[in-house]
Amino acid sequence: MADLMTGKRGLIMGVANDRSIAWGIAKAMAEEGAQLAFSYQGEAFGKRVEPLAKSLGSELLLDVDVTDDASMEACFAKLKEEWGTLDFVVHAIAYSDKSELTGRFINTTRDNFRHSLSISCYSLIDVARRASELMPEGGTILTLTYQGSTRVTPYYNVMGVAKAALEAAVRYLANDLGPQKIRVNAISPGPMKTLAGAAIGGARKTFKHTDANAPLRANATLEAVGGTAVYLASDAGCCTTGEIIRVDGGYHVLGMPQSENL
Repeated sequence: MADLMTGKRGLIMGVANDRSIAWGIAKAMAEEGAQLAFSYQGEAFGKRVEPLAKSLGSELLLDVDVTDDASMEACFAKLKEEWGTLDFVVHAIAYSDKSELTGRFINTTRDNFRHSLSISCYSLIDVARRASELMPEGGTILTLTYQGSTRVTPYYNVMGVAKAALEAAVRYLANDLGPQKIRVNAISPGPMKTLAGAAIGGARKTFKHTDANAPLRANATLEAVGGTAVYLASDAGCCTTGEIIRVDGGYHVLGMPQSENL
Protein backbone atom coordinates (compact mmCIF):
# COMPACT_ATOMS: atom_id res chain seq x y z
CA MET A 1 0.00 0.00 0.00
CA ALA A 2 1.18 3.50 -0.81
CA ASP A 3 0.26 6.43 1.41
CA LEU A 4 -0.90 9.39 -0.65
CA MET A 5 -4.27 9.28 1.14
CA THR A 6 -3.21 7.95 4.53
CA GLY A 7 -5.02 9.79 7.32
CA LYS A 8 -7.74 11.10 5.01
CA ARG A 9 -11.42 10.24 5.36
CA GLY A 10 -14.00 10.62 2.66
CA LEU A 11 -17.49 9.85 1.43
CA ILE A 12 -18.04 8.05 -1.87
CA MET A 13 -21.47 8.74 -3.39
CA GLY A 14 -22.74 6.86 -6.43
CA VAL A 15 -21.35 3.31 -6.45
CA ALA A 16 -23.84 1.05 -8.25
CA ASN A 17 -21.66 -2.03 -8.81
CA ASP A 18 -18.05 -3.06 -9.38
CA ARG A 19 -18.03 -1.41 -12.82
CA SER A 20 -19.00 2.00 -11.48
CA ILE A 21 -16.55 4.85 -11.95
CA ALA A 22 -17.12 5.68 -8.27
CA TRP A 23 -15.96 2.17 -7.40
CA GLY A 24 -12.76 2.61 -9.40
CA ILE A 25 -12.12 5.81 -7.46
CA ALA A 26 -12.93 4.16 -4.12
CA LYS A 27 -10.51 1.30 -4.79
CA ALA A 28 -7.70 3.64 -5.78
CA MET A 29 -8.21 5.82 -2.71
CA ALA A 30 -8.36 2.83 -0.37
CA GLU A 31 -5.14 1.46 -1.88
CA GLU A 32 -3.50 4.77 -1.03
CA GLY A 33 -4.63 4.55 2.59
CA ALA A 34 -7.93 6.48 2.68
CA GLN A 35 -10.71 5.58 5.08
CA LEU A 36 -14.04 5.49 3.26
CA ALA A 37 -17.76 5.81 3.86
CA PHE A 38 -20.29 4.97 1.15
CA SER A 39 -23.75 6.27 0.35
CA TYR A 40 -26.40 4.48 -1.66
CA GLN A 41 -30.08 4.96 -2.41
CA GLY A 42 -32.53 2.24 -1.49
CA GLU A 43 -32.28 -1.36 -0.36
CA ALA A 44 -31.47 -2.80 -3.80
CA PHE A 45 -28.37 -0.64 -4.24
CA GLY A 46 -27.48 -1.16 -0.59
CA LYS A 47 -27.20 -4.91 -1.15
CA ARG A 48 -24.77 -4.29 -4.02
CA VAL A 49 -22.66 -1.71 -2.22
CA GLU A 50 -22.31 -3.45 1.14
CA PRO A 51 -19.97 -6.29 0.06
CA LEU A 52 -17.90 -3.89 -2.02
CA ALA A 53 -17.51 -1.50 0.89
CA LYS A 54 -16.57 -4.32 3.26
CA SER A 55 -13.91 -5.51 0.83
CA LEU A 56 -12.18 -2.17 1.41
CA GLY A 57 -12.64 -2.33 5.18
CA SER A 58 -15.54 0.11 5.28
CA GLU A 59 -18.59 -0.46 7.46
CA LEU A 60 -19.98 3.07 7.30
CA LEU A 61 -22.83 2.87 4.78
CA LEU A 62 -25.52 5.52 4.50
CA ASP A 63 -28.86 5.31 2.70
CA VAL A 64 -29.20 8.75 1.07
CA ASP A 65 -31.75 10.34 -1.25
CA VAL A 66 -30.13 13.51 -2.62
CA THR A 67 -33.55 14.98 -3.45
CA ASP A 68 -34.66 14.82 0.19
CA ASP A 69 -33.34 17.42 2.65
CA ALA A 70 -33.98 15.25 5.71
CA SER A 71 -32.06 12.36 4.18
CA MET A 72 -29.12 14.59 3.34
CA GLU A 73 -29.15 16.13 6.81
CA ALA A 74 -29.10 12.68 8.39
CA CYS A 75 -26.19 11.58 6.20
CA PHE A 76 -23.87 14.41 7.15
CA ALA A 77 -24.98 14.35 10.78
CA LYS A 78 -23.93 10.69 10.90
CA LEU A 79 -20.56 11.48 9.33
CA LYS A 80 -20.01 14.23 11.88
CA GLU A 81 -20.97 11.87 14.70
CA GLU A 82 -18.66 9.09 13.48
CA TRP A 83 -15.68 11.07 12.21
CA GLY A 84 -16.10 14.69 13.22
CA THR A 85 -14.49 15.95 10.00
CA LEU A 86 -14.20 15.05 6.33
CA ASP A 87 -11.27 15.35 3.93
CA PHE A 88 -13.02 14.61 0.65
CA VAL A 89 -16.29 13.75 -1.05
CA VAL A 90 -16.72 11.99 -4.39
CA HIS A 91 -20.03 12.94 -6.03
CA ALA A 92 -20.80 10.41 -8.78
CA ILE A 93 -24.53 10.96 -9.04
CA ALA A 94 -26.57 11.66 -12.17
CA TYR A 95 -29.97 10.67 -13.48
CA SER A 96 -32.33 11.07 -16.42
CA ASP A 97 -35.33 9.07 -17.53
CA LYS A 98 -33.86 6.38 -19.80
CA SER A 99 -36.62 6.91 -22.35
CA GLU A 100 -35.30 10.44 -22.96
CA LEU A 101 -31.74 9.30 -23.63
CA THR A 102 -32.73 8.19 -27.12
CA GLY A 103 -34.30 10.20 -29.91
CA ARG A 104 -34.20 14.00 -30.07
CA PHE A 105 -33.20 16.46 -27.37
CA ILE A 106 -36.03 18.79 -28.41
CA ASN A 107 -38.51 16.25 -27.00
CA THR A 108 -37.18 16.57 -23.44
CA THR A 109 -40.11 16.88 -21.05
CA ARG A 110 -40.37 19.58 -18.42
CA ASP A 111 -40.59 17.07 -15.57
CA ASN A 112 -37.55 15.10 -16.68
CA PHE A 113 -35.57 18.30 -17.25
CA ARG A 114 -36.26 19.43 -13.70
CA HIS A 115 -35.55 16.01 -12.25
CA SER A 116 -32.34 15.55 -14.24
CA LEU A 117 -30.94 18.97 -13.30
CA SER A 118 -31.91 18.52 -9.66
CA ILE A 119 -30.19 15.16 -9.25
CA SER A 120 -27.29 15.65 -11.65
CA CYS A 121 -26.34 19.24 -10.77
CA TYR A 122 -28.08 20.71 -7.74
CA SER A 123 -27.15 17.71 -5.63
CA LEU A 124 -23.47 18.68 -5.99
CA ILE A 125 -24.21 22.15 -4.64
CA ASP A 126 -26.12 20.69 -1.71
CA VAL A 127 -23.40 18.11 -1.00
CA ALA A 128 -20.70 20.79 -1.18
CA ARG A 129 -22.52 23.06 1.26
CA ARG A 130 -23.00 20.28 3.80
CA ALA A 131 -19.57 18.71 3.34
CA SER A 132 -17.75 22.04 3.63
CA GLU A 133 -19.05 22.39 7.17
CA LEU A 134 -17.07 19.26 8.04
CA MET A 135 -13.85 20.50 6.41
CA PRO A 136 -12.45 23.08 8.85
CA GLU A 137 -8.88 22.51 7.63
CA GLY A 138 -9.78 22.34 3.95
CA GLY A 139 -10.60 19.40 1.71
CA THR A 140 -11.60 18.20 -1.73
CA ILE A 141 -14.90 17.78 -3.54
CA LEU A 142 -14.88 15.77 -6.76
CA THR A 143 -17.61 15.11 -9.30
CA LEU A 144 -17.88 13.37 -12.66
CA THR A 145 -18.80 14.90 -16.00
CA TYR A 146 -18.63 14.02 -19.71
CA GLN A 147 -17.75 15.80 -22.95
CA GLY A 148 -21.44 15.90 -23.91
CA SER A 149 -21.48 19.03 -21.74
CA THR A 150 -19.69 21.07 -24.41
CA ARG A 151 -20.11 19.07 -27.61
CA VAL A 152 -23.22 17.49 -29.04
CA THR A 153 -23.12 13.74 -28.42
CA PRO A 154 -25.77 11.44 -29.93
CA TYR A 155 -28.58 10.63 -27.49
CA TYR A 156 -26.90 12.30 -24.50
CA ASN A 157 -29.64 14.91 -24.73
CA VAL A 158 -30.70 16.48 -21.42
CA MET A 159 -27.71 14.96 -19.65
CA GLY A 160 -25.48 17.19 -21.79
CA VAL A 161 -27.29 20.24 -20.44
CA ALA A 162 -27.13 18.86 -16.89
CA LYS A 163 -23.38 18.25 -17.18
CA ALA A 164 -22.85 21.74 -18.58
CA ALA A 165 -24.61 23.10 -15.50
CA LEU A 166 -22.56 20.79 -13.29
CA GLU A 167 -19.30 22.09 -14.75
CA ALA A 168 -20.39 25.68 -14.20
CA ALA A 169 -21.27 24.74 -10.61
CA VAL A 170 -17.75 23.34 -10.16
CA ARG A 171 -16.26 26.71 -11.07
CA TYR A 172 -18.58 28.72 -8.83
CA LEU A 173 -18.12 26.33 -5.92
CA ALA A 174 -14.35 26.42 -6.36
CA ASN A 175 -14.47 30.19 -6.05
CA ASP A 176 -16.82 30.17 -3.06
CA LEU A 177 -14.91 27.52 -1.13
CA GLY A 178 -11.35 28.47 -2.09
CA PRO A 179 -10.86 30.77 0.93
CA GLN A 180 -11.65 27.74 3.11
CA LYS A 181 -8.92 25.73 1.33
CA ILE A 182 -11.55 23.45 -0.17
CA ARG A 183 -10.83 22.41 -3.76
CA VAL A 184 -13.63 21.53 -6.20
CA ASN A 185 -12.89 19.70 -9.44
CA ALA A 186 -14.53 17.41 -12.00
CA ILE A 187 -13.14 14.42 -13.85
CA SER A 188 -14.35 13.90 -17.41
CA PRO A 189 -13.73 10.34 -18.64
CA GLY A 190 -14.62 9.20 -22.11
CA PRO A 191 -17.35 6.58 -22.60
CA MET A 192 -17.12 3.72 -20.12
CA LYS A 193 -18.99 0.45 -19.75
CA THR A 194 -21.00 1.34 -16.67
CA LEU A 195 -24.61 0.83 -15.62
CA ALA A 196 -25.30 4.53 -16.14
CA GLY A 197 -23.56 4.61 -19.52
CA ALA A 198 -25.56 1.66 -20.78
CA ALA A 199 -28.77 3.68 -20.38
CA ILE A 200 -27.74 6.07 -23.16
CA GLY A 201 -28.86 5.21 -26.69
CA GLY A 202 -26.05 4.05 -28.99
CA ALA A 203 -23.68 3.45 -26.06
CA ARG A 204 -21.84 0.56 -27.69
CA LYS A 205 -21.23 2.48 -30.92
CA THR A 206 -19.99 5.50 -28.99
CA PHE A 207 -17.58 3.34 -26.97
CA LYS A 208 -16.21 1.67 -30.10
CA HIS A 209 -15.89 4.97 -31.96
CA THR A 210 -13.85 6.69 -29.24
CA ASP A 211 -11.75 3.57 -28.69
CA ALA A 212 -10.81 3.57 -32.38
CA ASN A 213 -10.21 7.31 -32.75
CA ALA A 214 -8.78 8.69 -29.50
CA PRO A 215 -5.07 9.57 -29.86
CA LEU A 216 -4.20 6.79 -27.41
CA ARG A 217 -6.59 4.45 -29.26
CA ALA A 218 -8.19 3.52 -25.96
CA ASN A 219 -11.02 4.51 -23.68
CA ALA A 220 -10.44 5.35 -20.05
CA THR A 221 -10.09 2.61 -17.46
CA LEU A 222 -11.39 2.59 -13.89
CA GLU A 223 -7.76 2.55 -12.75
CA ALA A 224 -6.92 5.67 -14.76
CA VAL A 225 -9.89 7.59 -13.40
CA GLY A 226 -9.13 6.35 -9.89
CA GLY A 227 -5.53 7.51 -10.13
CA THR A 228 -6.64 10.95 -11.29
CA ALA A 229 -9.03 11.19 -8.35
CA VAL A 230 -6.23 10.27 -5.95
CA TYR A 231 -4.06 13.05 -7.36
CA LEU A 232 -6.84 15.62 -7.01
CA ALA A 233 -7.77 14.60 -3.46
CA SER A 234 -4.23 14.13 -2.20
CA ASP A 235 -1.80 16.84 -1.14
CA ALA A 236 -0.26 16.61 -4.65
CA GLY A 237 -3.36 18.40 -5.95
CA CYS A 238 -3.22 21.20 -3.39
CA CYS A 239 -3.17 23.98 -6.00
CA THR A 240 -5.70 22.55 -8.45
CA THR A 241 -9.29 23.73 -8.23
CA GLY A 242 -12.14 24.66 -10.57
CA GLU A 243 -10.81 22.28 -13.21
CA ILE A 244 -12.40 19.77 -15.57
CA ILE A 245 -9.74 17.07 -15.87
CA ARG A 246 -10.19 14.94 -18.99
CA VAL A 247 -9.30 11.26 -18.82
CA ASP A 248 -10.45 10.18 -22.28
CA GLY A 249 -7.39 8.98 -24.16
CA GLY A 250 -7.11 12.44 -25.68
CA TYR A 251 -10.36 12.18 -27.65
CA HIS A 252 -11.35 15.73 -26.72
CA VAL A 253 -8.57 17.22 -28.89
CA LEU A 254 -9.96 15.82 -32.13
CA GLY A 255 -11.82 17.80 -34.78
CA MET A 256 -12.57 14.75 -36.93
CA PRO A 257 -12.07 10.96 -36.71
CA GLN A 258 -8.68 9.50 -37.56
CA SER A 259 -7.99 9.33 -41.30
CA GLU A 260 -8.46 5.59 -41.47
CA ASN A 261 -11.97 5.97 -40.05
CA LEU A 262 -13.22 8.79 -42.28
